[in-house]
Amino acid sequence: MPPSLRAQQLNADGNAALDAGRLDDAIAAFSQAAALAPSWSTPWYNLGLVYKRQKQWRQSLEHNRRAAALDPSNEPAWWNMGIAATATGDWDLARAAWRGFGIDVPDGDGPIDLPCGVGPIRLEPDGDGEVVWCQRLDPARAQILSIPLPESGHCWQDVVLNDGEPVGYRQYRGQERPVFNALALLERSPFGTYVARVAMPKDRASITRLSEIAAECGGAAEDWSASVRMICKACSEGRPHERHDTELPADGAHLIGIAARSREHASEILQAFEAGREDVRVEWLDDALVRG
Repeated sequence: MPPSLRAQQLNADGNAALDAGRLDDAIAAFSQAAALAPSWSTPWYNLGLVYKRQKQWRQSLEHNRRAAALDPSNEPAWWNMGIAATATGDWDLARAAWRGFGIDVPDGDGPIDLPCGVGPIRLEPDGDGEVVWCQRLDPARAQILSIPLPESGHCWQDVVLNDGEPVGYRQYRGQERPVFNALALLERSPFGTYVARVAMPKDRASITRLSEIAAECGGAAEDWSASVRMICKACSEGRPHERHDTELPADGAHLIGIAARSREHASEILQAFEAGREDVRVEWLDDALVRG
């Protein structure tokens, strides 16, 4: 039986309120629509979507689960159910959601082991919106591989909850990869972020060697002067064009981002890089994002 015209109007009112950012009004309208048409999947899904926007994950899980049960063909409900179940750590429901969507996930009791490759994730999408490279652990979890700028509040090897709607594209080894927004921090890594100013040559070999030494020391390092690109909003949320290609900095001062467990650990990485090289000189080291 189709929903009543009143239920449809209330659902439309909820959508208008949601688009305008009036989330409480959206919840009220969708709730009334669901009460009038309890077997209609759409308002239940919309309630789950609003609670997802509010990061109220248990409510989002409950409403998306009901929407998917009412209409198993409602793929967005299954997907948002998977995100919410991942956020709450309900791995049984997360597996059920991904299978309902059509993804063949392995059995198990804990976090899902379903690597989805390397992909770009936008951190703090309502803020500066820095895009970093991550190892996607499953459809809704990603571990940060880059060293984020400290303003993001994130560090190397943090695990974040990611959305599933593409918000731009980046190239990775000649292939286009969709950008997904980060929704929440799930697991904090033990690493902090430090920044150093280092005089070093303008060549890829030096940058590669820096990264290798940091890895040998149990951390990570990036030449932010070469890897960080500031691009326009249109390109960030689309496909960056050639004018945003990264160029190596000139000889002289390079800003180096370091992922380390402590300031002493960061110093160890820099000293190993500087050792025996007359063309490398560490000028200073600062704490950027230190975790207690």
